[in-house]
Amino acid sequence: MKEQNEVIENLEEKIQEVTEEVEAQVEDVVDEIKEDTAESKENTEEEVSEIKEETSEEVEEVEEDLDSQIKNMKKNDASKLLVKKARIIIKDAEHQLDECKLLLASDLKDYDNAVQKLKANGMDASEELLTQLGYVSDEEESEEDKNIEDVVVFEPKEELAPLHIKDVSSGKFTGFIMGLLGGVVTFGGMAFVASEKLGITVDLSQLTTLEPVYSWYSRLIGLKGDMFYGRIFMILVALLVVWLIYKIRVSMKASANLSHSTKQLAAAEEYTAHKSSCKDEMDKVDAYIHDAIKTLKTYQVVLNEQKGKLERILYIEEDQSETAAYHHKSLIEMKDTHELIATIKDFMSVPMSEDGKLSGKSSLFLHRAKSRIQKVLDRLY
Repeated sequence: MKEQNEVIENLEEKIQEVTEEVEAQVEDVVDEIKEDTAESKENTEEEVSEIKEETSEEVEEVEEDLDSQIKNMKKNDASKLLVKKARIIIKDAEHQLDECKLLLASDLKDYDNAVQKLKANGMDASEELLTQLGYVSDEEESEEDKNIEDVVVFEPKEELAPLHIKDVSSGKFTGFIMGLLGGVVTFGGMAFVASEKLGITVDLSQLTTLEPVYSWYSRLIGLKGDMFYGRIFMILVALLVVWLIYKIRVSMKASANLSHSTKQLAAAEEYTAHKSSCKDEMDKVDAYIHDAIKTLKTYQVVLNEQKGKLERILYIEEDQSETAAYHHKSLIEMKDTHELIATIKDFMSVPMSEDGKLSGKSSLFLHRAKSRIQKVLDRLY
């Protein structure tokens, strides 16, 4: 009798030690979770705020009364303004998407850390203890081991090729060259017409051969054949042609620039709309991953506690040869632990993305994992 009392006292002391150890580990895990979450959130918010500050001022400056400004501007100036706006909205869209990528990278890193901590602080040890206890589930399950390590958690959708906005040119240089050529041709044509009328041969390389031509044009405008006025008349006509060609070229180029800039702006807005849809999807993914991380950490805390219970069962009831011989409360703990591990493994073995969007299957498994852990919490509380 005395020996039995000593055994019971030793067991009670052992149980107390295990319980205190488990409670200490749970407190450490909770503190670690709070520190990691606060630090990660602070770093991410700082990066996001920096990107927003860089682009907000430029976007507000260009978008203010843009239409009214264009109506009162020359076509080339309006084209340049449209090009500027197209570039800024593309830059803004790219920055917003980069912001989402930073968040996604941070989220995926936090998710991976949560998975590793779950495995190291409860799940792997609980799974090993279930094996030592010889627990076999009543449900028929595939014995194929779920590969968690090689799962690509989230794979973003393939992005559009970058949109490059081209500058507009005024057309003044090409207009000048074309006008100059037109002026030379006009001058030569006038000389040829006069030579045909006079029946002479004109050599443009020798200016002296042009004197009869100058005189002919001088008489044509009623100035008594003075070569000086004839030469001035021919030069003025050539310059007029230069000016006309130049103005026509610049005007046509300005209209083409405005049309091209308008098309570029429309393409930029379409590109931005696509990027915005990607950003909206990324925001959903961000919220989803945070929910998943919270669920994993809840599993970590609960499974760490279950590990202590399984250690207690293994220590006290280690002589049991069959699962059915365990105490019914012990069987409940083993069943809950097994179902928790199976459920969270199902979730972690499924990628979160499907065609660049959230996977419906992953969402279903996450909902199931949350429901399973809630049932255990309801039993405990």
